[in-house]
Amino acid sequence: MKTAIAVKELYVSYFGSEALKNVSFTVEEGKLVGIIGPNGAGKSTLLKALLNLIQKEKGEVAILGKTIKEMRTKVAYVPQRSSIDWDFPITVFDTVLLGTYPKLGVFKRPKKIDKAFAYECLEKVGMTEFRNRQIGELSGGQQQRVFLARALAQEPEIYLLDEPFVGVDVTSEETIILILKQLRDLGKTVVVVHHDLRKAKEYFNELILLNKELIDFGVVEKVIQPEVLEKAYNIQFSPLTNLEAKA
Repeated sequence: MKTAIAVKELYVSYFGSEALKNVSFTVEEGKLVGIIGPNGAGKSTLLKALLNLIQKEKGEVAILGKTIKEMRTKVAYVPQRSSIDWDFPITVFDTVLLGTYPKLGVFKRPKKIDKAFAYECLEKVGMTEFRNRQIGELSGGQQQRVFLARALAQEPEIYLLDEPFVGVDVTSEETIILILKQLRDLGKTVVVVHHDLRKAKEYFNELILLNKELIDFGVVEKVIQPEVLEKAYNIQFSPLTNLEAKA
C-alpha cells in the first residue's frame, strides 16, 4: 500500500506551551483512522498541523509523498462546527458548490456540470430539500452533512474531519459514518478526530492515541486495550468503564 500521510518528529507549541511533542506515524491509503485522546491532548492541533494551518516548531509532514502546499487540492478538511460562522449569508447549495472551486482554477466560475455534481453530493448526504436554506437555519447534524457534501465536491484523496459526530442526531451520524466507510472502500484515506471510544471498533480500522505525544498507533483492538488507554487518560480503565465519558 502507498503512504497517504507521513508525520515525523512533529512538535507544535502555542505561546510557549507544548501542544504536540515528537509525534511520528504513517497512515496508508484506504484507511479509516480515528484520533482519540483526552481533552487538550492535541487532536485538533494535529489536523491543523497536517494542513499547515498552524506553524510547526519542527518536524516533517508529507501528504501523498509531497508537501501539503503541493497537494492542497487532494485534501478536504471539515472543521469543528464551533469554528464556523453560521450567520454567514450563504445557502446550503452554494456552500457545497464551494467544494468544486479548487478544481476550477483562478478566476473561473462553476459551470453547469459543476453545479450538477454539487447537487449530487448534496443528494448523497440526504440534504437536497434544504438546498435553498441559509446554513445557520439547519440543525447541527444537518450542518455537518452539508460540510461533508462540500468535502465530497472537492473529490480529494484524503479527508480530515474534526469531531464530525459532536452535537449531531443519530440519523446524521449514521449517514456520515456510512459515507466515510464507502470512501475508505473506494481507496480514499479518512482521518477523524473522535471522542466516543465505545464506537471505535465499529467505526475505524486504526487509532491514533494522543496526549500531546503519541501514546500508541495501530489497529483498534491493540490501541483500545485498558492498559494502553490508561497511559493517555491517566485513569484506570476496566471492561465496565464508561468510555464515552472519559474521552
